[in-house]
Amino acid sequence: MFDANHDTLVWALQKNGFANLPIIIGEIGWPTDGDRNANVDYAQRFNQGVMARITAGRGTPMRPGPIDAYLFSLIDEDDKSIQPGNFERHWGVFRFDGQPKYSLNLGGPTGALVPAKNVSYWEKKWCIMKPNARVDDTQLAASVSYACGRGDCTCLGYGTSCGGLDARGNISYAFNSYYQKNNQLDEACKFDGLGTITRADPTVGSCVFEIAIKPYYGGAMRVSISGLKTLVLGLCMFLLTGL
Repeated sequence: MFDANHDTLVWALQKNGFANLPIIIGEIGWPTDGDRNANVDYAQRFNQGVMARITAGRGTPMRPGPIDAYLFSLIDEDDKSIQPGNFERHWGVFRFDGQPKYSLNLGGPTGALVPAKNVSYWEKKWCIMKPNARVDDTQLAASVSYACGRGDCTCLGYGTSCGGLDARGNISYAFNSYYQKNNQLDEACKFDGLGTITRADPTVGSCVFEIAIKPYYGGAMRVSISGLKTLVLGLCMFLLTGL
């Protein structure tokens, strides 16, 4: 399949007078979540096959020799647009915290993926739906929509890593995603009184309830949601008075 697609382009270039135009494969890879056909096993099999094919250096029938290609991608992108599909945020060979998702040899005896070291996580605590909250509460739909819109719920759905959760599990996953993305601020687990913080890991099977990593850049700090609103309001007043 790779040779057929590649050489179809080579043939088209030759027909249009560009027989020697270099070809660079900008992206090639397989996602690990967000779709029933996106999982770790498929990604490992595909990407290892790609690496074996490229490192062999034999090229294609119409373009013998080394192939110039970029494996997509290094790490997951939790803010990437999901317009093409929920799998768009799960192309990385590394998790968001720099840990390899699967074994992958990039070529040679020392070509294995190397995990990030000394990663600093927030505390082992999660935001979940209150045990006494009702799944038919009229506030739930808006709260879940808010959490997913500002967090990442792409692991929820048919055939995904968290596809087997029940209604409460789905809600808790959404709440926790927003909570972790906001650096575990207490205010980020309120959801009109429907959320609560727990130290019991709610992970179920392959569905991991993540713990966020601490900001690594200089000057990073936790800012409360109310404090952020005050800061924005103060900035607006400063700009208005300067006009």
